[in-house]
Parts: sequence; C-alpha cells; structure tokens
Amino acid sequence: MLDGKVALVTGAGRGIGRDIALAMAAHGAKVVVNDLGTALDGSGTDSGPAAEVVREIGAAGGVAIANTDSVSDWDSAQNMVDTAIRHFGQLDVVVNNAGIVRDRIFHKMSVEEWKAVVDVHLNGSFYVSRAAAPHFKARNGGRYVFMTSASALVGNFGQANYAAAKLGAVALAKSVALDMARYGVTANAVCPFAWSRLIGSIPADTPQEQARVEKIKTMETAKIAPMIVYLGSEAASDVTGQIFAVRANELFLISQNRPLRSVQRSEGWTPEAIAEHAIPAMRSSFYALDRSADVFSWDPI
Repeated sequence: MLDGKVALVTGAGRGIGRDIALAMAAHGAKVVVNDLGTALDGSGTDSGPAAEVVREIGAAGGVAIANTDSVSDWDSAQNMVDTAIRHFGQLDVVVNNAGIVRDRIFHKMSVEEWKAVVDVHLNGSFYVSRAAAPHFKARNGGRYVFMTSASALVGNFGQANYAAAKLGAVALAKSVALDMARYGVTANAVCPFAWSRLIGSIPADTPQEQARVEKIKTMETAKIAPMIVYLGSEAASDVTGQIFAVRANELFLISQNRPLRSVQRSEGWTPEAIAEHAIPAMRSSFYALDRSADVFSWDPI
C-alpha cells in the first residue's frame, strides 16, 4: 500500500504510534519514527523508545530512522520534516499522533496544564503539518492524518484541555483538507479506541468505570494501524475531510456538525419567547450531557 512512500509518525515510540510506524514500514514506507520519550505528562526525555522501534522495523526488513524532536516547538517540527527529506529525499505522509495528558477537573486546572496539552496535541499538529505543507504542495500530493478522541467528540470528565485540543485537531484536519485539496493533498481525522498509556492513566474509581476499563483493555493498539496505512495510501486519494473511529474490528464514520433543528418567528425572538417556544421545540433533539450514557452505542474514551 505504501511502496515508495516516506512517512513521518509523531509519538511513534510506544502504543498506537509504534504500531502505526511498524505497519507503515511493513507496507513499504520508509518511516521517520518521532518520539521525544516523555512521561505521560510530557516531562523528561528518552531516546530509547524511538530507537527501539527503528530496530524492530530494521529487523523485519524495513527502513526507518529515529527522531527525538518535540512537536510542540516550531523549529523542532521543521527539523523533523527536514530530517525526512535529508535522509529519504521526500515526505508523503504525516501522522500527527504525539500526545500527553495532564488531567484535572476543570475548575482546578492550571494554566500550565492547559497550555502543555494544547501545545502538544493542537499546536504540535499545526507545526508539523505546516512544516510539511510546502513539500506536499511542491510534490502535488500528500497525506495528513490527525488523531482525535472520543473525549473530544463526546466529552469526558477532567479532560477539558485534552478534549479541546483533540476537537481542535478535527477542525484543523477539515480546514487543511479544504485548503490543500487543489494540490492533491488529503487530511482526515481518526478516533482510536485501544488500551494505551494515555488510557491507562484515566481514573477508574467506581465499579462501572472499572468494568469499562476492563473492556477497553481488550482493544489492541495494532487494530488502529490498518486505517492509518489506508489513509496514507494512494487508494485514499479521494477521501478527505472525514472523521473515522476504529474500535477493535469495527470501523465508524463519524457524523459532521450540521443543524439538527430550526425554529422561525416572523416577529423575531425575545429571551422570553426563546424560553417559551424555541427551546421546548428543540429539546427533543438535545444530546444527553450525562457522560455515562451510551451516546453512540460505544464506550467513549
């Protein structure tokens, strides 16, 4: 699927990113394995995870190089793209997978916790994608994959920073898809369901939460990779601006934001009229705010 392609996968040292890098190499791509080697909260660095994935790819007959630049820094993002071009002569696929969490209930979340997560997930996705854009434009083609989360699509407790950044990544993907379409470039978002370090950090204090976690533990990270490989291939040249979810052996196409209900009043609206007429007419179409509800017939993460 990816013969002759060069792929850059951020956050590829562990978990979902590791499996994406391995799968892309197995399908013929030369891979830049980017991973800063941080802890879950983004602290510290370790070159070991990226180097180990490169060794695994090489042992399987593939080609890869390690990169330990930070996605949250503009110059570092430029360097990781330049690294791909220096070593392999081109860049065809960017997978924005790097991520951290700093979970905190909203009214206790610090500015530092907010900025750290947004810097990696949203700013990082922009920095890396923007660095690759001139090369994609010059080559008249390229593939972007942005990773989102059900915390963004559905909501979650204690993850205002993560959810906001991940929904921002969806909006970024859709905008990039529109802006870069004339150059044959596609951009899509993928919502993964799998047991990983990030998911393992979510508290499970109630029996219901514990049962949900046990179910998630059965979802393998390797199951996410085939969709990413497909979106990076020429077979997906006409698929762009979409949101997909992958849960074990299930694939979902996620709905786009569109109006659900409208009400009109020829004389215009007052706050009182909205309360008396508009909201009662719309209420049946409200989404449940109860996070425990099985909103999309899945277990949101």
